[in-house]
Amino acid sequence: MKIAMFSDSYRPYTSGVVRSLEIFNAELKSMGHDTYIFAPNYPNCEEEPGVYRFFSIPAPTNKDFTLAFPFSPGLLSKLKKIGLDIIHVHSPFLLGRLGAKYARKLGIPLVFTYHTLYDKYVHYVPFGQNITRELTQKFTMDFCNQCDQVIVPTNVVAKRLIKNGLKVPVEAVPTGIITAEFKHADKTWLRANFNIPADKKILLFVGRLGQEKNIEFLLDSYIKIFTEHPDTILVLVGSGPEEERLKQKVVQNNLQEHVIFTGRLPKAEVQKCYAGSDIFVFASVTETQGLVIAEAKAAGLPVVAVDAYGVSEMVVDGEDGYLCSLDMNMFVNLVHKLLNNDNLRRKMGSKAMINAEKLSSRNCANKLVGVYEKLIAGYQRQDGRLHG
Repeated sequence: MKIAMFSDSYRPYTSGVVRSLEIFNAELKSMGHDTYIFAPNYPNCEEEPGVYRFFSIPAPTNKDFTLAFPFSPGLLSKLKKIGLDIIHVHSPFLLGRLGAKYARKLGIPLVFTYHTLYDKYVHYVPFGQNITRELTQKFTMDFCNQCDQVIVPTNVVAKRLIKNGLKVPVEAVPTGIITAEFKHADKTWLRANFNIPADKKILLFVGRLGQEKNIEFLLDSYIKIFTEHPDTILVLVGSGPEEERLKQKVVQNNLQEHVIFTGRLPKAEVQKCYAGSDIFVFASVTETQGLVIAEAKAAGLPVVAVDAYGVSEMVVDGEDGYLCSLDMNMFVNLVHKLLNNDNLRRKMGSKAMINAEKLSSRNCANKLVGVYEKLIAGYQRQDGRLHG
């Protein structure tokens, strides 16, 4: 198959959407398919085979993100020359809409992955957030219903879309992970590079330091955890607009020796952070999947997470971690439970590693290919009827 992917974000930017694109793209190529990515340009962007960049400008609310101008003379003829079988868009906005337009022009199937609960991100709009939330919901649902197929990472998100008016087929296809990368990562790197004593237990968060990740809840929880367990360190891997404010909060609570901000790290070093930690903590209530939870499990970490949307399908409560409501005392008590019982923590970590295998990148890519093949066959039958 020849597959074009249109996305409003791609590397060097880091996000769950970008990680999903990278993983599926690598697996599809290794399975013998031809993939082409159409994405924004970034400063000092490296050229990659099969990746086409659009002229872009920095986003006003996020200096690391760029906005593509969805225009490219000669793009239609380029796509015709490739001979695409399917277009898969990863955003309902700029380049996603451009990809949808070309799918219609070429008469080929259009797939959209609903990666993000877009209405949960309106805090980045400086005014009129309530009306923006309503408009965003309508805008994204209208886009979904113009596609041939919607992909979601988890079934709970599929149910939400159907409730909100989705009329086209929807399929849950999680983003998979290359589990071996996490099993064999260096367990000593994190402590060595950030001078963490061997007798300290490490609580780890990985993700963007943005309001939607609910990291202030994590910090407030850690303040409570620390009173009973001063032998712990909280490590926050990532960067984002909330970073400076969160650092100030840490200083105000005199925890700067116990909370480490690593900043953005390369993928290989993130894997080492997972490998060197003891418990993964996660409080986001906006995830469609929570890929970092699967990565933590693959590294053998038990998880304590707030039970919301996609996260609910990523943790087997009581088996490889704990899910709880957005209740700080409950969250803190579950972390205490793991800190107080080394055997329980190790047992849950072992089970987490086993359960992570269900989300292997090849298994997930095979499922996606099955969706593609079904759509293409349907178009071919329809085309045969039209010309019969």
